[in-house]
Amino acid sequence: MLTDPVAWRTLLYLVLRLPLGVLGFAGAVLLPLGCSWLAGFPLWKRLLETGPQPVSWLDPSSVVLGTVLLSAVPGAVRVLSRAERHLARQLLSPARAQRRVRELEAARAVLLMENTNRLRHLERDLHDGTQARLVALAITLSLADDALEPAAPDHERLRTLVRRARGQTDETITELRRLTQGLHPVALDHGLDRALPGLAAVCPVPVTMQLDLSPRPHPVVEQALYFCAAELLTNIAKHSSARSAELTAATAGGRVHLTVHDDGCGGAVPGTVGKASGGTGLAGLAERLAAVDGSLRIDSPPGGPTTITAALPTHP
Repeated sequence: MLTDPVAWRTLLYLVLRLPLGVLGFAGAVLLPLGCSWLAGFPLWKRLLETGPQPVSWLDPSSVVLGTVLLSAVPGAVRVLSRAERHLARQLLSPARAQRRVRELEAARAVLLMENTNRLRHLERDLHDGTQARLVALAITLSLADDALEPAAPDHERLRTLVRRARGQTDETITELRRLTQGLHPVALDHGLDRALPGLAAVCPVPVTMQLDLSPRPHPVVEQALYFCAAELLTNIAKHSSARSAELTAATAGGRVHLTVHDDGCGGAVPGTVGKASGGTGLAGLAERLAAVDGSLRIDSPPGGPTTITAALPTHP
């Protein structure tokens, strides 16, 4: 207990709370009573003392002074209450590390929910789409096998069935590629510095690159940065109207900084999919980065240019 910083902060709060409590009681109870007695001093003096009492300068002065002090009571109570709230906020609120842990837990809960939903969609698509295509392919091959049984097979029918089977095979392969897109990219097996040029090569907007990723980041960080770069380059191609872009990735001080810059129309904000369009793409991207203790900084004034920087620790 003696080494617990929370216990010491709580003890300090209790020590400082005592004089604030005394001042609060004085401001809320004793001060109004004293002001009331002071404002009514001429009346109390005449009620308590017998005989005629001459009017002196103390009578109007006490009334004015008591009224002025009574009008200051609400302000004094507000000041004391504000001081007490500030003291509680500083000493009883969660520590910075605790707040960071809560933020990470919330971000990872969101990411876990997204991954769970993605797996459910993948299972449904495999069951309803790919499985149905494979069943259709099996039926087509069965019909082709039946067409081979007679002594004189119908070559035209066989050609049609083989052509249909080939088309169904191509559709199934395309469907599987679409479903597996977004899982672990094969390009990351050789490192992020080998995977990012592949993303830049397929981007319709010309992208220049500067990479300095030594030492190699953790695989989880590499995957987060890869999907971040893919999302940002996709936004540039779809929404920015840019003529060129620049992607920079470097490791420094135990953190990896990925910066994507374009000369487009700007207007990207965290609540939008891309530049000047509705959606939640950048906000979702920020949540994904927060799950690995990362951050996303956006500088995109209307009219451009746009610079978006993602910063993550090399090891989460």
